[in-house]
Amino acid sequence: MKSVVIEGPGAVRIKVAACGVCHSDSFIQEGHWVGIGWHGDHCGVCDPCRRGDFVYCVRLQITGFSFDGGYQQYMIAPVHGLARIPEALSFAEAGPLVCAGVTTFNSLRHSRAMPGDIVAIHGIGGLGLLGVRFARHFGFHVIAISRGKDKEELALKLGAHRYLDSETLDAAKELARLGGAKVILATAPNSQAISELANGLAIDGMLLTIAGTMEPMAISRGQLIGGRQSVQGWASGSSKDSEDTLNFCALTGIRPMIEEFALEDAAKGYERMMTNRARFRAVLVSR
Repeated sequence: MKSVVIEGPGAVRIKVAACGVCHSDSFIQEGHWVGIGWHGDHCGVCDPCRRGDFVYCVRLQITGFSFDGGYQQYMIAPVHGLARIPEALSFAEAGPLVCAGVTTFNSLRHSRAMPGDIVAIHGIGGLGLLGVRFARHFGFHVIAISRGKDKEELALKLGAHRYLDSETLDAAKELARLGGAKVILATAPNSQAISELANGLAIDGMLLTIAGTMEPMAISRGQLIGGRQSVQGWASGSSKDSEDTLNFCALTGIRPMIEEFALEDAAKGYERMMTNRARFRAVLVSR
């Protein structure tokens, strides 16, 4: 998407205090945002926009992709894209919450899961760790799934009721044995693993994928029809959704686990994220 220049009424100059480094940055290499959501610039006039169906708004601008400057000292953004950050959160903590945070929070709160339902979080990285904490606070029965035993202790500490090591057992069969997952939140980009995990869905279960990849998934139509199951994607949210996420985290004590890099070391933080060497969420901070 071409970068948009905004000036005059409705334009806000922002001094960048902290900026989350997200894998979606790879689409443009730069241009992430602080306190500015993806769906941040809407006219508020057309019917879809008034209903909140921003995906169908003809005036939609994907703020993080359309307005550059998150990796710089200052940026210009539309006022519609701003989210108020609660005083309880630091700028560094807020940075990942308006990308990874709002994506996991918003997708789970709009899923069909109810308190007590089994919700599986597939992939225990930057997205998955937030997903585990949100799911636990929503009252779900949380099952974390990842490869290897090294992430088990942290996943359980952050709120998972159980951890499944997909290297040593068939996670889909184990989910099915437990009655099936109402929602499987797929935060890892491995399409084959996600496809296999779909067999662990409950009747009326939903496979909810939030990790962007162009790799196709293989799920049979018969499986979806027989179990009344669905596959859905979710991309972040509006500035109001970002505020909801930030406020929820301020109230519940949820904080992202972060690795900080100085703003002038943006290339280092970006490279560490792209090579999967960042264990948690990478954040650029202005010293």
